[in-house]
Amino acid sequence: MKRLALLGALLCVVLATSSERAAAQVALNDTPAVISGGIGWYDIYLQDDQAVDFRLEYRHGDDFLWLKPWAGLEATSDGSVWGGIGVLIDITFFDSIVLTASFAPGLYEDGGGKDLGHTVEFRSQVELGYQFENRSRLSLAFSHLSNAHLSDDNPGTEVLNLYYHLPLEMLF
Repeated sequence: MKRLALLGALLCVVLATSSERAAAQVALNDTPAVISGGIGWYDIYLQDDQAVDFRLEYRHGDDFLWLKPWAGLEATSDGSVWGGIGVLIDITFFDSIVLTASFAPGLYEDGGGKDLGHTVEFRSQVELGYQFENRSRLSLAFSHLSNAHLSDDNPGTEVLNLYYHLPLEMLF
């Protein structure tokens, strides 16, 4: 019985130590406020409305209830424009790998581009990036724009983007 108790205590120490080490390698929202620029491929799955996608975003450095606010503008080479305000969460692994998930409602004008069926469009996005020592970041993002069936016509679109995130502290 003593051996079993000793083995159990040893197992608890090992698990506690390894979970501390693992927790030290993962950080939630440990990223600065940034100005982000992106360029990408709009409507990647369909051949009809493909265009170049351009983005400019502000991502706040502080979080509230694990969520950080952000605002962005997106325009395509076909004349489509989307602007929205939403929330994101950054998870940093090993001080340099950043996984970001974001969501935002926004307003959309198709211009000469793809008709998404409604003025209100929601953007959800997942992004994986590398954070440099100066805390700037290069990342690849996949996003989906959809009106969530606010109208009968809801074709949606997917976008693949390359981002560069510049910390505001480097500018001021």
